Amino acid sequence: MSDAITVSSAGDAQDLVRAKAVLLQTGDAKRRLSPEALRTALVDLHDFWLSSRCAAIGLSDRASLVAVGALGRRELAPWSDLDLVLLHDGRKDIDRIADQLWYPLWDAGIGLDHSVRTPGQAVQVAATDLRAAFGLLEIRHIAGDTALSDSVRASVRQAWRAGVRSRFDEIVEGAQGRWRKIGDVAHRVEPDLKNGHGGLRDVQLIDALAAAQLVDRPGGDVLEAQRLLLDVRTELHRLAGRARDVLRAQDADEVAAVLELGDRFELARALSGAARAVAFSAETSLRSAKGALPKRGLAALRRNPVRRPLDSGVVEHAGEVALARDAAASRDPALVLRVAATAARTGLPVAAGTLHRLADTAPELREPWPRDALGELLSLLGTGRPLVDVVEALDRTGLWGRLFPEWGAVRDLPPRDRAHVWTVDRHLVEACAQVARLTTRVARPDLLLVGTLLHDIGKGRGGDHSVVGESLAVQVGRRLGFAEPDVVVLGAMVRHHLLLPHTATRRDLDDPATVTRVVETLVDAVDDGAPGTGGLLLDLLTALAEADSLATGPGVWSPWKKTLIGDLARRCRALMAGEPLPAPPDDSDQEMAAAVLADQRPQVRFADEDTPATVVVAVPAARGSLSAAAGVLALHSLEVHAAELSTTGEVAVFRFTVSPRFGGLPDPALLRTDLGRVVDGTLVLADALARKERDYAPTNSSEPPAPPRVLWFDDEATGAVVLELRGTDRIGLLHRVAAALEGCDAELRWARVATLGSSVVDSFSLAGPNGDGAIRTADRRRIEQAVIAAVG
Repeated sequence: MSDAITVSSAGDAQDLVRAKAVLLQTGDAKRRLSPEALRTALVDLHDFWLSSRCAAIGLSDRASLVAVGALGRRELAPWSDLDLVLLHDGRKDIDRIADQLWYPLWDAGIGLDHSVRTPGQAVQVAATDLRAAFGLLEIRHIAGDTALSDSVRASVRQAWRAGVRSRFDEIVEGAQGRWRKIGDVAHRVEPDLKNGHGGLRDVQLIDALAAAQLVDRPGGDVLEAQRLLLDVRTELHRLAGRARDVLRAQDADEVAAVLELGDRFELARALSGAARAVAFSAETSLRSAKGALPKRGLAALRRNPVRRPLDSGVVEHAGEVALARDAAASRDPALVLRVAATAARTGLPVAAGTLHRLADTAPELREPWPRDALGELLSLLGTGRPLVDVVEALDRTGLWGRLFPEWGAVRDLPPRDRAHVWTVDRHLVEACAQVARLTTRVARPDLLLVGTLLHDIGKGRGGDHSVVGESLAVQVGRRLGFAEPDVVVLGAMVRHHLLLPHTATRRDLDDPATVTRVVETLVDAVDDGAPGTGGLLLDLLTALAEADSLATGPGVWSPWKKTLIGDLARRCRALMAGEPLPAPPDDSDQEMAAAVLADQRPQVRFADEDTPATVVVAVPAARGSLSAAAGVLALHSLEVHAAELSTTGEVAVFRFTVSPRFGGLPDPALLRTDLGRVVDGTLVLADALARKERDYAPTNSSEPPAPPRVLWFDDEATGAVVLELRGTDRIGLLHRVAAALEGCDAELRWARVATLGSSVVDSFSLAGPNGDGAIRTADRRRIEQAVIAAVG
C-alpha cells in the first residue's frame, strides 16, 4: 500500500482518490475484488492514508484520531462517508491539526463527518445523543496516542452500561419509529438495506445492547445475514458510483449476477431471509435486554417476577410466555402448538429461551397428529393478527418448518405479481389472520382456517400452483388428522381458490352459462363428499377470496370486487337450491334512447353514484361508438370495471361500472358535451388521451412492460366466445381495445376490466358473424393481432 500512495505534509488526498479508483476499476471479472475483499482493501487504504497524514502533521502524543461508523466497524462501502473523531486532552495546536486533517479530504471531494473532542466531551456527547453513542461505542484507533483512544473507548462504554437503564425507552422508541418509517427489508420491493427493519442498523442495535452487557453478541445466523446485507450494499455502491442504501428494482438483476445469486427474485429471497433473521434477533434482543436491565432503588428489593399459569405446561414469566418447570415437549406432543396458541391468544411474546428449548427437544409429531395438537393449531390460526408474530417466531427457530415441511418452498419466496406486497409465506399467514374474523360465516371454520393457510402452498415448485397445491393440501390434511371427506374439501379449496374472483371479475354474471359452470365445478370437486358439500365449498371459497384479497395489498379488495363476488355467490347458491337465477337488470333506458333518436345527440346519466358507480351512455349505433364512450370516460379520469352493451333500434346503450381514479364523479353534462364533440369530430380522442397519459401516467418506466397476451375461451359465455387480454394498464386502454375490436367487425357483448396493480386482465365477450357465436381461427388471429397492436 505504501508504494501506491504518497502522503505529503503539504496536504493532498488526490493519491487516496486515485488509489481508491484503482480498487473500484471494473473490467476483468477475475481480477475484480469480492465485496468483502473490497471493503477490507478500502479500510486498509484509508487507514494507511490517515495514519500517514497524522504522522506527517505531528499528531503523536496527547491526541489521537479514531474512526467511528462504517470505517470504525471496518465495513466501509465504496462511497461511504468517513466518520472521524479527533481526540485530545487540551493540546494547544489541536485546531491546526484538525485543519490539516480535514481540508485535504474536503478538497479531494471525500465525504467526511468529523468532530474534535476531549475525553470528557466524547463521554458527554455519548450521554446525550443516542446516535452518537452508538458510533462512539465502536471507535477504532487510527493514529496518535493509543492510550488516549483506549481510555475514551473504555469511558464511553462504562458510561453506556451505567446509563442504559435510563435510556432504554429512547432506544426502543427510536428503533420502532425507524421500523415504522422505513418498513421491512424483507418485504419492500426496494428495501433500505441500512435503515429498514432487519437492516444493518438493527445489527448495530444488537451490538449496542451487547456492549451494555444486556444480551449476547449477535449469533452466527445474524452475522451471516449481516455479511449478505453488506455485500449487496457494497455492490450497490460500486454499481451506482455513489452512496446508495436502497436497492432499486432496476439494479437488482445486476447486483444478483455479481453476487452469483441468479436473478433479482433469488436475490430478493436471500435478502428476505437475511433481513428476517436480523429483525427477529433485534426484537428478541430488545425484550431480553428489558428483562436484564439493572434494578435500582425499591425495584432492586422486589422479588423476582411470579410465574403465572396460562395453560397446561405454559406460564407467563416477566411478560413473556414460557414453559412451566415440569413441561417437556418429549412427553407432550401438543406443547409447541399450545405455547404458540397461548402467546397469540394473550398477545405476549414467546421467550427466546423457550423457543430454543422447544427447538432442541420437541420431537416430530406422529401422523396423523394427535387431536389435541390439531386443536391447538386451530386455536393458533383463529387468533387473527397476533398469529403473524407468533408464526414468525416459530419459523425463525425452525419449529414451523418442522410442523409444515412444505413451507420451505414458499419461505421468503418473492411474489411475481406486483399487486402482492408480501412474500408468499407471509401472504399465507396474513390471509389466515384476515380470515379469522370470517369464521362465523361458514359451517366449518376449521377447514376455512387450514385451507386459507395452505391456499398458495403450491407456489415456488413450477407448474400451476393451484394444481400443485391441491395435492400438497391433501397431504397436509391427512397428516393433521382430518377425515377423508374434509381432506377432499381442503384440496378443492386450494385447487379452486381463484375460481370466484376470476369468474366474477372476468365473466358476465348475467349469463346463465357463467353461474352453471361455477356450480358444476364446485360440485364436481367434492362429488365424493356428503350432500351439501358443494355449498360448503362455495361458502369457504367466498370467505377465502376476501381474505386472500385483503392479504394481497391495499385496494385489492375493492368495493367493486366485493360486490361482484357476493353477486356470483348468491347466484350460485340459488342454482344449487334449484331456485331461479336473479333476472338481469331491467333495461329501463328507453327514454334515453328516444332522446337520442330525436336529436341524434348522446345522452349520459349516472344510474348509481355509489362506489363503484354506474354510468349509462346512449349514442347513435355506429362503428366506433363504444370506443368513443370509453375514451370520454377515460378522459374524465373514470376507471371502467365493466361494460354491458345493448342496442335498441338505432341506438346503442352502454352501462359502465366506474370509479373515479381521484376526486369525485364528473358532471354528466360534461361527459355528454365531450361525447358530442367526439361524434361530430371537433374533439380528437387520440390526441386528448395522449395528453392525459403524458400528464398523469406513472413516470417510473425503468422496466419494460410485460408483453401483452391474448387467450380465448369457447365455453364460458352463451352464444359467444371470451377474449381475455392480459397486459399492462394504461389510461384509455378500454378505448384502444374497443376501437381495435370495432375495426375487426367483431360483435362485442360485454366487457370486464380487472386491474391488478399495474397489470390488467380484461375480458371481452365476442360473437362471430355466423350466428352461432363461433369465431373462425383466421378471424381470431386477425383480432388478436389488432388487439395486441392497440395495446402496445
